[in-house]
Amino acid sequence: MVSKNLASPATVPVSELPISDVLGLTRNPAFDPMRLRGDEYAELAYASRNRMLANAMVAVCTASLFAPLIGFGVVVTWTAVLAFILYRSRRTDLLLASPGAGVGQARIERLQNMHSIAAAMCWVAALLGFPWLADGAQAQTMQLIVLTLMIASTFVFSTSPLSVLIYIGILGLGVIMSLALAGHWQAVGGAVLFTIASLVATIQVRTMFVKARLAEAAVAEKEAVVSLLLREFEENEADWLWEIDTVRRLRSVSPRFAFALGRPQVEVEGMPLLELISGRSWASGRFPQSLHDLAERLRNRENFSNLLVQVSILGEERWWELSGTPTRDEDGRFSGFRGVGSDVTEQRKSSEKIAYLARYDTLTQLPNRLQLTEALGDALRFAEQWRSRCALMMVDLDRFKSVNDSLGHMTGDKLLAQVSARLKSLMGENQLCGRLGGDEFAIVIRDLQSADDVADLARRVIAHLSEPYQVDQHTLYVGASVGSAVGPRDGKSVEELLRNADLALYRAKDAGGAEHHRFEPVLHASAEERRQLEVALRKALGRDEMELHYQPVVDSRSEAVVSFEALLRWNSIDHGFVSPGKFIPLAEDTRLIVPIGRWVMRKACEEARNWPEHVKVNVNVSPEQLLEPGFHEEVVEALAASGLRPERLEVEVTESIFLRDASVARNALEQVMSLGCSVALDDFGTGYSSLGYIRKLRFSTIKVDRTFVQGAAQGSAESLAIINAVVAMAKSLDMATTAEGVETAEEAELIRNLGCDKIQGYYFGRPMASQDAQRLFSNPSKLRA
Repeated sequence: MVSKNLASPATVPVSELPISDVLGLTRNPAFDPMRLRGDEYAELAYASRNRMLANAMVAVCTASLFAPLIGFGVVVTWTAVLAFILYRSRRTDLLLASPGAGVGQARIERLQNMHSIAAAMCWVAALLGFPWLADGAQAQTMQLIVLTLMIASTFVFSTSPLSVLIYIGILGLGVIMSLALAGHWQAVGGAVLFTIASLVATIQVRTMFVKARLAEAAVAEKEAVVSLLLREFEENEADWLWEIDTVRRLRSVSPRFAFALGRPQVEVEGMPLLELISGRSWASGRFPQSLHDLAERLRNRENFSNLLVQVSILGEERWWELSGTPTRDEDGRFSGFRGVGSDVTEQRKSSEKIAYLARYDTLTQLPNRLQLTEALGDALRFAEQWRSRCALMMVDLDRFKSVNDSLGHMTGDKLLAQVSARLKSLMGENQLCGRLGGDEFAIVIRDLQSADDVADLARRVIAHLSEPYQVDQHTLYVGASVGSAVGPRDGKSVEELLRNADLALYRAKDAGGAEHHRFEPVLHASAEERRQLEVALRKALGRDEMELHYQPVVDSRSEAVVSFEALLRWNSIDHGFVSPGKFIPLAEDTRLIVPIGRWVMRKACEEARNWPEHVKVNVNVSPEQLLEPGFHEEVVEALAASGLRPERLEVEVTESIFLRDASVARNALEQVMSLGCSVALDDFGTGYSSLGYIRKLRFSTIKVDRTFVQGAAQGSAESLAIINAVVAMAKSLDMATTAEGVETAEEAELIRNLGCDKIQGYYFGRPMASQDAQRLFSNPSKLRA
């Protein structure tokens, strides 16, 4: 037991003990020798008894030697006095073993010092008196006896080291006096040195003793603290302690560990640990790998920490986290293992769920982008190792956005779930499909045998995903476009393959959908060109690179100019003249069309202000611009800044605006029309035509696309029928019609005979600069020149 009076070992500077503290001359409670022995009374009594017996034996020998020489009376008297002194000294030492004696430490030290003086004087009396009474006989023998007592006293245990020093010092003085009286002056010097050496040795031995006792006390206190912490840990925590012997049988089973095993303590004590935690697999020998790892560490007597082990407790699969270290006995022999453990089944389940959520898409239950990129990286490494090929296919649904917009996202999510099920049904060996996000999926082919396998799988994917879907009483039709890249030919890294497959998918979407396109190097060049164009396009307005050209629209009867269509042109400093067919789609994709369209509206109104009052200006508005909040305010600002009357501005839109958000588009156009502006429906008949648009929104003009005009000029009955129908419908709804793409006099005459109100095309003028358009009014003969 650790003494409660002992100062904490952490506060005791054991390496630097002051001599005054060791000798008890100062009252430092951390070094007090008596306190160091406070809890070991039996050892103190044993040492005191041995000291008394040793003195008694030497006294008996001395008495037997000198009794025949000086008489029994003197010797017996001396022996009785020494015995009394030794008895009183032992009684003083035993006072320490009696906590209730009520004797203070200072008094005990005084008594010990007095007894040491008395005992030493008794021996000095014998040293000086016995040889004198015996006429000098046995003087040297007596001196040797006293020197022996000095040496023995150096190593004698005492709670008062000062009393030992006094004892040795008096005995040394006695030897010196005896030698001096005999005239042995050289021996006197040796006796002085011997006495000093004995005193120094006593101090050193005492210092070593105190250091040892302090170290023992520190270790004992640490062990007590550890035991206390372990008991508290065992009682208050969910973890438990475990211990096994050399043959892996449980010992010292704690209640908490027994509870974790699902059995009583007495039942599991002495049973093999591995048998208890392996369950039914113990008989078959087919253990989980984690149990094999545990057995291997136990066999090799290795330390292990936080080892995750799958165990079976009463037929239930659990997960334990174990830490253990080998134990050894006092002789250093291996005695077993001791460690801590805890049940981490719930944490394991949570970790597995988190890992699943991190790697799988929650909507479709397919692998997500993270797992797909990992699988693709693994496929690339496999291909490099075995000189084979892998492939990545990117699948994007066609017309999926219209499902979300018309039926809502919940219906769209259900549709995606059915799409994922169809994709999974198409997967074969070494093929993994997953969802990248939105309506975009990917397929990783680990070991590609032939390039034709990619094309074949792409055809099956497109065909399978294009079949009708039944979702909430709705029959839905969506298609799919596929882009593919083969590794390592089309890319040696995951990033390269993803980029190149995406470029191929983009080309397949541009082709109209329901197509598969392989990656080609030219696609990367096109993408790089597109990137450079985008950078230049973002600077175009600031560099004043944009300008407007105007194409005249004439009356079909009088051939007089009634309006101009404003057409945007871009003459880039970096790329020269860029076709509208190239930069307009790019502007729409990047939403740069919004600021560009705002500039076109203002510029067209400013330049139209210089034309005759009866001539209108037609401005094309993209869906991105029209659906912007406050579009009508931009129109008002353009008209106000230019001073152009609203009746002279005609906004041209295509049918695609109604595919994005029909209600917002309709409201925006109605607000523009309320200002007095007119609205024309451009490219009618080429897109998702619906008479509902015309019925709900009163357009001023319907423009017939050039493809029908050219078809009619070539005698196409279908084109003639469409133009006749459009003209008849427009007249009945009090709308004007404009035929686009008229390039010859014959086409102009045909359109005039079909009843179109206005004509636009190269026959009446190509797009021209603003100055050239203005000169037409001063020199009308230049029209058709």
